[in-house]
Amino acid sequence: MLTIKDIARLSGVSVSTVSRVLNDRPDVSEESRGRVRAVIEAENYIPNNTARDLVRINSESIGLVVRGVQNPFFTDIIHAIESALDAAGYTMVMRQIGSTDDEVEAGAVMQREKRLRGLIFLGGRSDYTPEELARVTVPLVFCSYTNSCGTLDADSYSSVSICDEDAAYAAVNILIESGHRRIAALIADTDDSSISQLRYQGYARALAEHGIELTPELVFSTGNSFMIEDAYHTMKAALEKTDDFTAVFAIADDMAIGAMRALHEHGLSIPEDVSVVAIDGITVSEYIQPMLSTLCQPKAELGAKSVELLLNVIEGRGGHEQVTLPTSFRAGASIRKLS
Repeated sequence: MLTIKDIARLSGVSVSTVSRVLNDRPDVSEESRGRVRAVIEAENYIPNNTARDLVRINSESIGLVVRGVQNPFFTDIIHAIESALDAAGYTMVMRQIGSTDDEVEAGAVMQREKRLRGLIFLGGRSDYTPEELARVTVPLVFCSYTNSCGTLDADSYSSVSICDEDAAYAAVNILIESGHRRIAALIADTDDSSISQLRYQGYARALAEHGIELTPELVFSTGNSFMIEDAYHTMKAALEKTDDFTAVFAIADDMAIGAMRALHEHGLSIPEDVSVVAIDGITVSEYIQPMLSTLCQPKAELGAKSVELLLNVIEGRGGHEQVTLPTSFRAGASIRKLS
C-alpha cells in the first residue's frame, strides 16, 4: 500500500510538503504541488483520513518549550514563532515550565507524546552536553540563548540570540561614559550557566577595561530569579546595607522595574540620584516613569529566525546554524550624565 513517504520519495519533495498538498495548504509552490499531484494520480493514491491525521501530527507539529512562565520578554517572541510556523503550514504545540525546570526533559516528553518534527527552546541553559541532548532526537533550536558554555557540536543544534556578554558590556559602558564609576549590578546569579552569568561577565569586563574595581558588595543577586518582585525585594534588602552607588545595571528590564520601585521607596530619584540601564526592551519598560534606558533585543526577528533555521533543517534546505543578532539602544530617561 502506497504511503505518504512513498509519494514524497517519488515526487522528490519532503513529507511535510506532501501533507500540505493533501490538506490544500496554500504555502506550497505550484511546481511542488504539480509533482505531488502527478504522483497521486499516477499511483491512484486515495488518502486514508485516519492515517492522514496521524501524518499531520507527525509532520506538521513543532514543539515550543518556554522556560520562565511569567517572563513578559517572551510574549512577542512566542507570537512571532507561532505566526512564522502557521505561515509555513505547521502547528505550534507549546508548553510553559518554571525558570528552574528541566527544559530538555520537557522537550523530550513532548516529542514522544506529540510526535513532533522539531523543537524550539525559548529560554534555557547555556551549558548542554551531547549526553543531555541525546534525549531529543528531532532537530532543535535554542531561541534567545546559545550553547556558549557547553560542549555541543555546532552541527547538532541551531540557535538565535544576541551576544549577552557584549550587550552587558555595552550597557555598562554607557553608564561609564556618562561619568559613573560606582555601578551596582542586579543579576540572577554569577554562575548559572545562562544569560545572567554572561551578562555579569560583560559587566565585569566593562569595569576592568576602564580601571574600575569590581566591588562584590555592589553585586546584588536575586538567587536565580528574573521576576520583578524578586528584584524589588533584592534591591530593597541591598539598600538597607548600602546606597553608595550612582548607577545600577540590571540584566533584564523586569528586574530594572522592580529595582526602580525599591529605589523610589528608599527616597532616591531616578535619574537624579541613581541612573538605571538594562537589557531586553520589553513593552512595559517604555511606559514606566521615567522611561527605562535599555538595550532592546529584536524579539520578532529572534522568533522568525528560529523558525527559519528549524524548517531549513527539517525540510532539507540546510544544516544547523548559530546566529547572533544585534541589539539597539533605547535612550529612555533613566540615565543622568554626571558633571
